[in-house]
Amino acid sequence: MKGSEIIIESLKAAGVDTIFGLPGGMVIPLYDALYDSDMRHILVRHEQGAAHMADGYARATGKTGVCVATSGPGATNLVTGIANAYMDSTPMIAITGQARSDLIGTDAFQEADITGITEPIVKHSYLIKRPEDIPRVFKEAFYIASTGRPGPVVIDIPSDMQLADIGYKPAGRLNLPGYKPTLKGNMKQIRSAAAAIAAAERPVIYAGGGVITAGAEKELLALAKLVKIPVTTTLMGLGAFPENNDLSLGMLGMHGTGYANYAVTHCDLLLGVGARFDDRVTGKIATFARGAKKIHIDMDPAEISKNVPIDIPIVGDARDVLGGIVAELKKQKRRPKQTAAWMDQVIAWKQKHPLHYKDLKGSIMPQYVIEEINKITKSDAILCTDVGQHQMWSCLFYTHIKPRHFISSGGLGTMGFGFPAAIGAKVGRPDKTVIDIAGDGSFQMNIQELATAVCYDIPVIVCILNNGFLGMVRQWQELFWNKRYSDTAISCQPDFAAVAEAYGALGMTITDKKDVSDAIRTAIRAKRPAVLDFRVRAEENVFPMVPAGKSIDEMIGGRKE
Repeated sequence: MKGSEIIIESLKAAGVDTIFGLPGGMVIPLYDALYDSDMRHILVRHEQGAAHMADGYARATGKTGVCVATSGPGATNLVTGIANAYMDSTPMIAITGQARSDLIGTDAFQEADITGITEPIVKHSYLIKRPEDIPRVFKEAFYIASTGRPGPVVIDIPSDMQLADIGYKPAGRLNLPGYKPTLKGNMKQIRSAAAAIAAAERPVIYAGGGVITAGAEKELLALAKLVKIPVTTTLMGLGAFPENNDLSLGMLGMHGTGYANYAVTHCDLLLGVGARFDDRVTGKIATFARGAKKIHIDMDPAEISKNVPIDIPIVGDARDVLGGIVAELKKQKRRPKQTAAWMDQVIAWKQKHPLHYKDLKGSIMPQYVIEEINKITKSDAILCTDVGQHQMWSCLFYTHIKPRHFISSGGLGTMGFGFPAAIGAKVGRPDKTVIDIAGDGSFQMNIQELATAVCYDIPVIVCILNNGFLGMVRQWQELFWNKRYSDTAISCQPDFAAVAEAYGALGMTITDKKDVSDAIRTAIRAKRPAVLDFRVRAEENVFPMVPAGKSIDEMIGGRKE
């Protein structure tokens, strides 16, 4: 068999049924092998789109996403998507073509050191130097990408390795002595955590994307209900805990709910699960949950005490550790203290600081569009977003109740992520309504993937909250830079509906509030790619907001007057 055919067999052995990519000179052998295979290939219009589609596919399904690009510019076009997957812990395999082995290092045509370029943004990378290594490398790569703290792995394959004719021998047993993720939490630490929870009077659970990765939603809910602990989530953790539950505080942090931020600030115990204590969550670190004992459960030991000192660290799988804590609390003779007074305080904060906005006559309010999408889909759509104000409104005004139903760029904050990610999510979950909430700035960064959606009849709905600005930057300029709107007004824009129609998709422009609901319903019924251009109020801001360097309880716009 040729090396390219062995690659296909290795992908099949890993359970791959779909890959996203764009052919080029150094992957022609691989694409020739694809020609005779039954594996589904989605031809993208830009390699960045391939990486984001693989990312969205992985997040929606829990599988490992796969993208392919040729050498040089094809490979470097994947870099933003690889970095995005690394920051958000998404399992992904990026297969790149490379110049012939004997030409590597000679500045050959379309040669780029992609393993060197991506070294800081991958879990691991491989340069294939012997065709007989292909089965082993692919087996290792999928294992590394999908276990422990997931992330992207690059496999760089010179063209001559793809053309080599050798006998195919499936990979044997894995042997990675330097890679042993810890799954079981230390029992002593689990008992210490349970005792601390039992003693707490004002506990809060702070849940991140690691809960979803571990499939620990049931264990999280069981713990919260057992001890009556309110739960707040990060952006990546939305859906890990149902927001229609009375114990939910919604999202915390820079644009978190007022009541989540107050609860975290005043708690006496903070249980972090699968979260990174990143700057958008903590605000001013010195004042973050300053009076609380802190427990941190995480698969990645490097995250423990990296940003915030932790009293009880537990390295392990969130599902295993949470299950152990629940079992320990049930066994203990000492029952958890009554948290009724604390819950009364939380309810008071919810009443005093609800999410709100002014519904201005003559304007479509962006929050209203999100609320209508939520109502029409009954909180059951897979919601993808780009990055900016529309992303935060999607976090706050959509009710997130299921895991793997909210897909957004968290760590890297990648504009242009949402639309291709939505395509990947719909490919992976064709049974679900998939909606991309986009900004007029973000959508244009990968607008060419309309061709991909139309070509493969992938009925993704794009809802553009079109305010004519790079909205989040404009908000900062308004609040902190004396309204000096330096290059944030997008004065020259296409007719998005007409562009959609030109690609063969459904396009609609909505300028009146009374037409919002009908437009969304029409797009869902159409069962084809659709772009809805909602002309929303231009200078609407996202509130609450924590200014840079402030404590998370020092919010702007957190109180309803």
